[in-house]
Amino acid sequence: MAELLLELYSEEIPPQLQIEARSQLKQFIENSFKENHLKYKDLTVYSSPTRLTLYVKNLSEKIQIDSKEIKGPKVGSPDQVLQGFIKAKSVSEKDLIEKETEKGKFFFIKTQPQVILTEELLKKIVPKAIGSINWKRSMRWSDYNLMWGRPLRSIFARFNNNKLLFKFDHLETNDEVIIEQDLIIKTKKIKNFAEYLAFLKSHEIIVDHEEREKIILKKINSVAKSKQYKEHLNPKLLEEVVNIVEDPNLLLVNFNKDYLKIPQEIIISTLEKNQRYFPIFDSRDRLTNYFFVIANKKDEKKLITVGNKRVVEARLADAKFFWDKDRSKNLIKQIGNLKSITFYEKLGTIYDKIQRLRQLAGLLSDDLNINKEKVQIAASISKSDLCSDLVGEYPELQGVMGKYFALAQGFEEDVANSVSDHYLPTGLTSALPKKPFSYSISIVDKIDTLVGFFVIDEKPTSSKDPFALRRAAIGLLRVIIENKLSFKLRDLINYAIRLYDEQGVEIKNKKTEHEVLDFIKERMRNVLKLKNIKADIIEASVSSHAGDNFLDLYAKTILMNKYKHKGIGLNAISSYKRAANILEKADKGITGRPDAVLFRKDEEKILHEKINEIRKAFTVKDDNKDYESLLIKLSDTKESTDNFFDNVVVNDENRDIKNNRLELLKMFCNTFDNFIDFSKLEGL
Repeated sequence: MAELLLELYSEEIPPQLQIEARSQLKQFIENSFKENHLKYKDLTVYSSPTRLTLYVKNLSEKIQIDSKEIKGPKVGSPDQVLQGFIKAKSVSEKDLIEKETEKGKFFFIKTQPQVILTEELLKKIVPKAIGSINWKRSMRWSDYNLMWGRPLRSIFARFNNNKLLFKFDHLETNDEVIIEQDLIIKTKKIKNFAEYLAFLKSHEIIVDHEEREKIILKKINSVAKSKQYKEHLNPKLLEEVVNIVEDPNLLLVNFNKDYLKIPQEIIISTLEKNQRYFPIFDSRDRLTNYFFVIANKKDEKKLITVGNKRVVEARLADAKFFWDKDRSKNLIKQIGNLKSITFYEKLGTIYDKIQRLRQLAGLLSDDLNINKEKVQIAASISKSDLCSDLVGEYPELQGVMGKYFALAQGFEEDVANSVSDHYLPTGLTSALPKKPFSYSISIVDKIDTLVGFFVIDEKPTSSKDPFALRRAAIGLLRVIIENKLSFKLRDLINYAIRLYDEQGVEIKNKKTEHEVLDFIKERMRNVLKLKNIKADIIEASVSSHAGDNFLDLYAKTILMNKYKHKGIGLNAISSYKRAANILEKADKGITGRPDAVLFRKDEEKILHEKINEIRKAFTVKDDNKDYESLLIKLSDTKESTDNFFDNVVVNDENRDIKNNRLELLKMFCNTFDNFIDFSKLEGL
């Protein structure tokens, strides 16, 4: 058994590109080894800013391929068929063997046993693997044609204690590892992985990204414990920093305490997004004026510490200037300035959007029984902070700064909070707006956006969603469901269409209402998956939903998932199954309209009464429905259906009676399908 060591040395690769490259390289090599029956003990891909390293442990040195018989055409087949087989298998006619099988006499060939050297395979596999990496952004090095994530400088490759010889574009492999530090270039011939790691480590390079992460966490934990700080590490930032440094060194840096007077979100954004530093909190979760810097070298003269302190304080000084300037600007007066900010070229300005949000919020307030005047005020100021210099400098704080401006200007807390919270949720599992003004503006903002892009027929395609409409729809559903809101979504959509029309937007898509509702319904699948709902129940629920009350859809789905394998669920499914099985063989003309005059058996009458009782329960308004009671009613039909099938012959000799009984069963199934589509449940 041998080891394979590959290092791709390049200019500095950004963190996200590193992560993607590691994954792609590992996947390609694993798949290639599997296809070629190459056995190994362990396969790992590491990375640092300038190195992408593949290490395979205990890789087989050769592959033994036994001889085998390959079946060819039937004896007597046209000659061209036979010749095609001979050519495809690179054999001659003398190699053909005739053998009798159960299906007649066929030609066979017997392959020769083979031994394939792994080294020869690697010379083909590895270059393909390097070229397979799909970089989102790539560069060309010097005058060469090679396009890579960052200019590729050198390829080190060894297998079984020897240099692995191959060429990739203009680069030929070598057995020397390069180190460039402080304008000095060092090279060394490396024999194996252990020697490779030791050489890099001797020059303060840790190629194992997981080891770098452990070092960072250990150092942060140690300082935090000694200083009684709380650890609030942003996982995305940690991942980024791990892939920026080669030798992590922890620095504890501070800034002037006076800057703590500005909103902490500004400070955190300055540290994390602008500088990639870690803010520090005290034992009571309060932001301190200290932060962690992960440097790539030791700071023996404290120059790095001083430099980072200056950079942060300079940015915070700018932020404080903007904060002091912007917070006094009247948010109501800023609304007019939104006319200069485009929402989307075909949909008008942010000012236009604000006017639509006011109207939509007013309509929604009636359904949700909240203060109409205040929710319209909240809608009016919801985007005003876009005019501020502070948001211009910190766009990620849109909404957050608006909230602080509103509080500083004396707006009610719930109104102020809605300015930041209406952007929520930002993902499938992120926080939600929980207060009435907040979730109201969140709903109408998302509806306005969805309707707008559907109106101009710029809908998402299978692969592209440039305006994040899927995220908006999922967010809308989460706000509705998790806040248990029941309102007429269709009315809100139609009102939004009307407002765009009144604004002068060309309504290109005449099916906007239908398509928006269908689009939202399809996103419901994602929401239900997060709740660990079984796939067949999701399909049964979503495909059957024809209304605009998604809280209704959610409630029925949750109940079915809960009871499918329990008493009431099993009874309901069993009853439906018996009826559906008979209807499978019935004429398609059966509609579900039985005539009570044609009933001949008490069991028919009882079942009909039972169905009508259930149908009456379905007519109750959605927000008053007790779905568990409805499911129980469906379950309770089991006795009636069992008695029906035990005592009633559906296929009566009288054609009219037979068809009427089929109509009764169709009515029965149609009633069940008002709950969910029982036919799509597994096991039926």
